[in-house]
Amino acid sequence: MISKILIANRGEIALRVIRACREMGIASVAVHSTADSDAMHVRMADEAICIGPPASSQSYLHIPSIISACEISGADAIHPGYGFLSENAAFVQVVEDHGITFIGPTAEHIRMMGDKITAKETMKALGVPCVPGSDGGVPDYETAKTVAEQIGYPVIIKATAGGGGRGMKLARSAAELENAFRTARSEGKAAFGNDEVYLEKYLGAPRHIEIQVFGDGKGNAVHLGERDCSLQRRHQKVLEEAPGPAIDPETRARIGQTCAEAVARIGYRGAGTIEFLYENGEFYFIEMNTRLQVEHPVTEAIFGVDLVREQIRVAAGLPLSFGQEDLQVNGHAIEVRINAEKLPNFTPCPGRVATYHAPGGLGVRMDSALYSGYTIPPYYDSLIAKLIVHGRDRPEALARLNRALGELIIDGVDSSIPLFRALLAEPDVQSGNYDIHWLESFLAQPPVQ
Repeated sequence: MISKILIANRGEIALRVIRACREMGIASVAVHSTADSDAMHVRMADEAICIGPPASSQSYLHIPSIISACEISGADAIHPGYGFLSENAAFVQVVEDHGITFIGPTAEHIRMMGDKITAKETMKALGVPCVPGSDGGVPDYETAKTVAEQIGYPVIIKATAGGGGRGMKLARSAAELENAFRTARSEGKAAFGNDEVYLEKYLGAPRHIEIQVFGDGKGNAVHLGERDCSLQRRHQKVLEEAPGPAIDPETRARIGQTCAEAVARIGYRGAGTIEFLYENGEFYFIEMNTRLQVEHPVTEAIFGVDLVREQIRVAAGLPLSFGQEDLQVNGHAIEVRINAEKLPNFTPCPGRVATYHAPGGLGVRMDSALYSGYTIPPYYDSLIAKLIVHGRDRPEALARLNRALGELIIDGVDSSIPLFRALLAEPDVQSGNYDIHWLESFLAQPPVQ
């Protein structure tokens, strides 16, 4: 079994891993930049090592420093969390070359799914439904024009190496295609060092549905249902819930089994999420994330499993502690992502937290690294907390979320809490009647204060 885990991350996800380690009797090592010397994950870990200055490129993304921290501390495994190096195949290879266990998929699988064209081709071959589009990359505008005419407008141009909404451009007609094509290429080059793009049919009003899968690396895999992540702003998820309001048990079983069989066939190891657009009863694959998701707590809530614990077990070569027959949906869970941002423009708002009080009570979970007096640094993502609620059904979960938001206090910095209070008052959110465009339309109305 693994004896000591270095967490190559920060914030709430680092705390999440530390807690799992403590329950399993495994020592934990926190790494941190100089800007995070007083961070909660540094305080809670069994050991802490400074790996560089505030800039991520010189600390959390600096592979030699992380490997050195492993060697100094004697850690025999690394958990990457999400973001940073969690889906960096080169990092995984270096980790394994140093005889350290990587808690996640193999470098081969990360590489396979990290390139969106390869991922789509792989999923097609495995029987996973995909969005109609180009067969591979589109080298020039003339080819893009031909493909667009074949699949029909509107189309979306996506950077092969893209993510987080970058390198994605919509063309509703032939008149918009050339500019969208060139802009997507230039954004892909600037953000990812790769200007290759591909085309897909643009769906008008889909939901964003993702399937949680888990493999043991030995050809066995299960699915843990779906999460609905349709409430998004600029392709960034804001609220996630499970199970999805639009998915019935038969549909869940069907798409879940398809995904579980797909990852089993490639011998996938650890947690993964297969993301789809869902419209008119049909699923269309868009990408696979080869890591733990920010929204994993809603899945944990409805299935009663610890996904981080399972990641560690599988990385250590142990079998899955549950089978598909053991996974039964229990109730409903919702997560809201609370960012340090100033509304209505969502401007990042770092600064000192004067007072922090987390909500409590039955069915309430708060994943956060905040504390009163903590200074949120300006160098990293603005996510500061995740509020997760669980109820016997969706109405109870919504009521519990509303109550918990009323208890939550984050004074000293602006946050996105008022957005969620406003959303919970909307009939469409109350009924679950929304798609991936709904939130943008809502935000185009008079500003949320």
